[in-house]
Amino acid sequence: MTTPQTLRDAVRRKASFGQTVRAVLWSFFGVRKRADYEADAAQLNPVHVIIVGVAAAAAFVVALLAIVKWIVG
Repeated sequence: MTTPQTLRDAVRRKASFGQTVRAVLWSFFGVRKRADYEADAAQLNPVHVIIVGVAAAAAFVVALLAIVKWIVG
Protein backbone atom coordinates (compact mmCIF):
# COMPACT_ATOMS: atom_id res chain seq x y z
CA MET A 1 0.00 0.00 0.00
CA THR A 2 1.27 3.46 -0.82
CA THR A 3 1.64 6.03 1.89
CA PRO A 4 0.71 9.69 1.46
CA GLN A 5 4.42 10.59 1.48
CA THR A 6 5.06 8.20 -1.43
CA LEU A 7 2.27 9.83 -3.42
CA ARG A 8 3.67 13.29 -2.71
CA ASP A 9 7.09 12.18 -3.86
CA ALA A 10 5.63 10.75 -7.08
CA VAL A 11 3.80 13.98 -7.86
CA ARG A 12 7.00 16.01 -7.35
CA ARG A 13 8.95 14.12 -10.02
CA LYS A 14 10.53 16.37 -12.62
CA ALA A 15 10.38 15.02 -16.15
CA SER A 16 9.98 17.24 -19.18
CA PHE A 17 6.76 17.49 -21.14
CA GLY A 18 8.50 15.85 -24.09
CA GLN A 19 9.54 12.86 -21.98
CA THR A 20 5.97 12.42 -20.78
CA VAL A 21 4.53 12.63 -24.30
CA ARG A 22 7.15 10.22 -25.63
CA ALA A 23 6.41 7.68 -22.88
CA VAL A 24 2.65 7.87 -23.47
CA LEU A 25 3.00 7.52 -27.24
CA TRP A 26 5.30 4.52 -26.83
CA SER A 27 2.72 2.97 -24.52
CA PHE A 28 0.04 3.46 -27.20
CA PHE A 29 2.31 1.68 -29.68
CA GLY A 30 2.91 -1.10 -27.17
CA VAL A 31 6.64 -1.63 -27.64
CA ARG A 32 9.05 -0.49 -24.96
CA LYS A 33 12.48 -1.44 -23.69
CA ARG A 34 12.48 -2.52 -20.06
CA ALA A 35 15.27 -0.10 -19.18
CA ASP A 36 13.34 2.81 -20.72
CA TYR A 37 10.19 1.78 -18.87
CA GLU A 38 12.04 1.65 -15.55
CA ALA A 39 13.64 5.05 -16.18
CA ASP A 40 10.22 6.53 -17.00
CA ALA A 41 8.64 4.98 -13.93
CA ALA A 42 11.26 6.67 -11.77
CA GLN A 43 11.06 10.10 -13.45
CA LEU A 44 7.55 10.75 -14.74
CA ASN A 45 4.89 12.52 -12.74
CA PRO A 46 1.80 10.25 -12.69
CA VAL A 47 -0.59 13.21 -12.88
CA HIS A 48 1.10 14.43 -16.07
CA VAL A 49 0.99 10.92 -17.53
CA ILE A 50 -2.76 10.71 -16.91
CA ILE A 51 -3.40 14.14 -18.46
CA VAL A 52 -1.28 13.40 -21.54
CA GLY A 53 -2.82 9.91 -21.84
CA VAL A 54 -6.38 11.24 -21.83
CA ALA A 55 -5.47 13.96 -24.34
CA ALA A 56 -3.72 11.45 -26.63
CA ALA A 57 -6.68 9.06 -26.46
CA ALA A 58 -9.07 11.89 -27.33
CA ALA A 59 -6.86 12.97 -30.25
CA PHE A 60 -6.73 9.36 -31.47
CA VAL A 61 -10.54 9.05 -31.40
CA VAL A 62 -10.98 12.39 -33.20
CA ALA A 63 -8.45 11.31 -35.85
CA LEU A 64 -10.26 8.01 -36.38
CA LEU A 65 -13.61 9.78 -36.70
CA ALA A 66 -12.14 12.25 -39.20
CA ILE A 67 -10.65 9.42 -41.29
CA VAL A 68 -13.95 7.50 -41.31
CA LYS A 69 -15.89 10.64 -42.21
CA TRP A 70 -13.44 11.39 -45.02
CA ILE A 71 -13.62 7.84 -46.42
CA VAL A 72 -17.41 7.53 -46.16
CA GLY A 73 -18.09 11.08 -47.37
